[in-house]
Amino acid sequence: MKYPHPVIAREGWPFLAVAFGFSLLASLFLGVFWSLPFWAATLFILQFFRDPAREVPQDPQAVVSAADGRVVAVEKARDPYLEREALKVSVFMNVFNVHSNRSPVDGTVQRRWYHAGSFLNAALDKASLENERNALWLRTRGGVDVTCVQIAGLVARRILCYVGEGAELERGQRFGFIRFGSRVDVYLPADAEVKVALGDRVHAAESVLARLAAHG
Repeated sequence: MKYPHPVIAREGWPFLAVAFGFSLLASLFLGVFWSLPFWAATLFILQFFRDPAREVPQDPQAVVSAADGRVVAVEKARDPYLEREALKVSVFMNVFNVHSNRSPVDGTVQRRWYHAGSFLNAALDKASLENERNALWLRTRGGVDVTCVQIAGLVARRILCYVGEGAELERGQRFGFIRFGSRVDVYLPADAEVKVALGDRVHAAESVLARLAAHG
């Protein structure tokens, strides 16, 4: 079942309700001026949990970004989950980015791993192996393996993933959420053609990180 796009992510509704309630009470009992910090916090929560619909590229070989943010790594690396040499593309999300996570490819979830860990700055390379993280092994319909890893950051304290082994995902389909600053690593086959560079700003489900080589 595809996730609908109600503009505000469902994960944010309780936070928004509480913030709005406190802001309203502050306005009633403290006055407009003293309530401004409460309304500012409410606006921050509102923008953090926005979840806009996206136009997904139709290229079947395209690997789209799993997150909004800035590309902080494009490199050859060892995929620690599938134990292979791979191309790694990492996207760092700050607190002002959309934090809804989307599937980078059409594929089936072969396996899911969760690791408890630290909460280092997610922009650092060592966060990939030391921070709390949730990884999905996706296999495309063409038999290509892609690993997508949600990584908690310095402020993030909750990784949410709604799919498990056997789940069928479409490119750009929402599968999870990370609260308050984080990172997503994508490990691709070594022969994938990368389409982004360090420092690029990308958008989940819309920006193409790479193209998979055609096999067969």
